[in-house]
Amino acid sequence: MTDKLIIFDTTLRDGEQSPGASMTRDEKLRIARQLERLRVDVIEAGFAASSEGDFLAVKAIADAITESTVCSLSRANDRDISRAAEALKGAKNARIHTFIATSALHMEKKLRMTPDQVFEQAKQSVRFARNLVADVEFSPEDGYRSDVDFLCRILEAVIKEGATTINVPDTVGYAVPELYGNFIKTLRERIPNSDKAIWSVHCHNDLGMAVANSLAGVQIGGARQVECTINGLGERAGNCSLEEIVMAVKTRKDYFGLTLGIETQHILAASRMVSQTTGFVVQPNKAVVGANAFAHASGIHQDGVLKARDTYEIMRAEDVGWSANKIVLGKLSGRNAFKQRLQDLGVELESEAETNAAFTRFKELADRKSDIFDEDILALVSEESVSHEGDVFGFVKLSQHSETGERPHAAIVFTDNGKEISCDSDGNGPVDASLKAIEKHVKSGAEMVLYSVNAISGSTESQGEVTVRLQNNGRIVNGVGSDPDIVVASAKAYLSALNKLQSKAERVMAQG
Repeated sequence: MTDKLIIFDTTLRDGEQSPGASMTRDEKLRIARQLERLRVDVIEAGFAASSEGDFLAVKAIADAITESTVCSLSRANDRDISRAAEALKGAKNARIHTFIATSALHMEKKLRMTPDQVFEQAKQSVRFARNLVADVEFSPEDGYRSDVDFLCRILEAVIKEGATTINVPDTVGYAVPELYGNFIKTLRERIPNSDKAIWSVHCHNDLGMAVANSLAGVQIGGARQVECTINGLGERAGNCSLEEIVMAVKTRKDYFGLTLGIETQHILAASRMVSQTTGFVVQPNKAVVGANAFAHASGIHQDGVLKARDTYEIMRAEDVGWSANKIVLGKLSGRNAFKQRLQDLGVELESEAETNAAFTRFKELADRKSDIFDEDILALVSEESVSHEGDVFGFVKLSQHSETGERPHAAIVFTDNGKEISCDSDGNGPVDASLKAIEKHVKSGAEMVLYSVNAISGSTESQGEVTVRLQNNGRIVNGVGSDPDIVVASAKAYLSALNKLQSKAERVMAQG
């Protein structure tokens, strides 16, 4: 058995299934490039058959990525598999990941198929996919709640048909570590040809045990691939967290005895990019990438760390991309210092034009706040990535008046297809007034289902990062905006969400 643990990232597919987390092709491509810098082994780029937009995103990623394997999900039918293969044509290393439900509940209620029908369809789909690409992964959806005898029968058959990876999902997050690890072990021991495929785990976090279950599947069950997402992004309670899996295996190599290909210093930049793009804020006490992950408030802890870091720190903050020197730049810093800081943070912009645009935004920000933190730099680079030439609406300027005893008022100027529009409105507060002023012209009719404010760094002059989630005609989108003025950040976030509502991209959700 190999001692290399394969990291399979599904942020762009399963992570995107969170309500409001859908991404554009350009956003997906940018994140895929960051995942490649992270040296993720497999990038699941999407579900090519679900929509034209997803097909084009998978194709763009397959054409651009050279170091990582690029994977597309497909249901167990010829149409889906053919579509996946077509999208992956340009990939240096391509994988088709096909799945079908195997639990009694899913087969009866969802598929309305008999076990024998599911067995035949699984075999045929893997056989068909194997004729199109050399690397085929098969997942029995809701595998952990499936009958063990039936699962052994179907997995033995798909391995015979050429499946190179067998993934056993805990689709609904029902598993507990010891039982899940032994479940994988039992399958591997009972299936005669189990050594002909790499075994994989894919755990959801409904009971908060996705990482623990995945590690049990590795250590007890012998799995050598973990499917995970940046920040644990995913529908419901999310997926297994990439950064937690990677740092657990790296930090406790004495226990796991496994090697990884991940370049961990790029973890924070990937986390920040995914958070900014999707609008899903990382909680401060989140392991590895949370703002407090390496902070020490207790006097006893601070004293210990100052004397010897390993008294309370089991990982170095620098190893995952945090800087030991939080305040790095100011208004007098030049272009070279800025570019060096980007490099230190693991951020690589695609062109000189993007670097110039980011530097211009940095100088504008430096004129407004004296100290520029790493988080500020990552935020302005990420915000640059979510602005697109094809956007309908763009922020220009805003003024607002708020006084105790008086009803707040806001006046905003923004662009609508390049034409400047001026609107004003009263509201319950300056933010409410600003958004009502925008809506007075746009008339989107969208319902706001989330408004969230997050301080990017820890001071009163910190940039505020606002997430606005809108729902309209069954579509849910997130908009994100950042600015030292929280009212301006709110207006930017609202316009960003309206731009996403303009997109006609369709989404067809898949479980896995």
